[in-house]
Amino acid sequence: MDKLDTWQEAGFGLYLHWPFCAAKCPYCDFNSHVAAAIDQRAWTDAYITELRRSAGETQGRILSTVFFGGGTPSLMAPETVAAILDEIRRLWPMVNDPEITLEANPTSVEAGRFAGYAQAGVTRLSMGVQSLNDDDLRRLGRLHSVAEARRAFDIARAQFSRVSFDLIYARQGQSLDMWRSELREALDMAVDHLSLYQLTIEPGTAFGDRFAAGRLRDLPDDDIAADMYDATQEICGEAGLPAYEVSNHARPGSESRHNTIYWRGGDWVGIGPGAHGRIGTTSGRLATETELNPGLWMQRVRGQGSGETARALLSPTETAEEYLMMSLRLAEGTDMSRLARLGHRLDEEILQEFEEMGMVIRNENRLSCTQAGRLVLNEILRRLMVG
Repeated sequence: MDKLDTWQEAGFGLYLHWPFCAAKCPYCDFNSHVAAAIDQRAWTDAYITELRRSAGETQGRILSTVFFGGGTPSLMAPETVAAILDEIRRLWPMVNDPEITLEANPTSVEAGRFAGYAQAGVTRLSMGVQSLNDDDLRRLGRLHSVAEARRAFDIARAQFSRVSFDLIYARQGQSLDMWRSELREALDMAVDHLSLYQLTIEPGTAFGDRFAAGRLRDLPDDDIAADMYDATQEICGEAGLPAYEVSNHARPGSESRHNTIYWRGGDWVGIGPGAHGRIGTTSGRLATETELNPGLWMQRVRGQGSGETARALLSPTETAEEYLMMSLRLAEGTDMSRLARLGHRLDEEILQEFEEMGMVIRNENRLSCTQAGRLVLNEILRRLMVG
């Protein structure tokens, strides 16, 4: 298949970034902002302007997923979500059962909007629980308690057939036994999907500043964090939610279809402050970027009819590198014939070396990492990259 048909190979999705949060979490390096007041009507109009522009550039594609990410999209009024989804349905043909995901925080106020989101057409909720320990929630800067999270989760289950939630592990003072216990507790709640992330200390965040100053103590060392990762694979696998991606676990058939578009190298439109997109064109794969600052993004949309700040055609080498980097995160791995169509063949000597070390497995045209390999994925990618 021609590489221009990436949406047919791996799907076509739409990502909408809502940049606002009630508070900035100390570990977060996403494009999120705290605002005292939000003009929902103005933001609805701006998103619709961008949707119409993007639809004109993606004629002929069938939309299979929509993802409201952030930020905290559960700060959106249900009427805002409904208006956006109505416009999306008008602009693009959609598959019969589109996956429409909205990220939500489990505060009682936001849980009160869940029924409205379901009525608007959201089919899947992804909840940022992050911890089932109240002290750790406070340390993580979260505004909800464990009890609130459980209540919100019950409300979500009553409204949506598909519900996912996130947890962070390798937190301050957390032992391997503590994580095992918390994970089993989470699996007792889980419907069909869990996202389980190791705490990473990112520069430019509050945690990053504290860590640099030597004030972020009691973090598990690398060996304990690796043991936590191994325990996660074992416990989730036994519970019927194996890892289909480095940090994501699902019952078979319940994988995030939207995120899988990213990992398989499909097409998606990115709308909203800081959103990125990838679109196959007759000239190659187009990468798009948008203005990060919400106010400036709004000004661009109103004044110029576009929130984009940059677009560039990726070279075949860049396209191959990006596909390898993303697809090797998946349990299904990389389609090596697709890499070959992009003009890149993996180095046989390096592949054999990783195979002998038990880091990768080849099965016909597929290359995938083993559980041990996923722990050193960055090094494997560094050795296999094109450039």
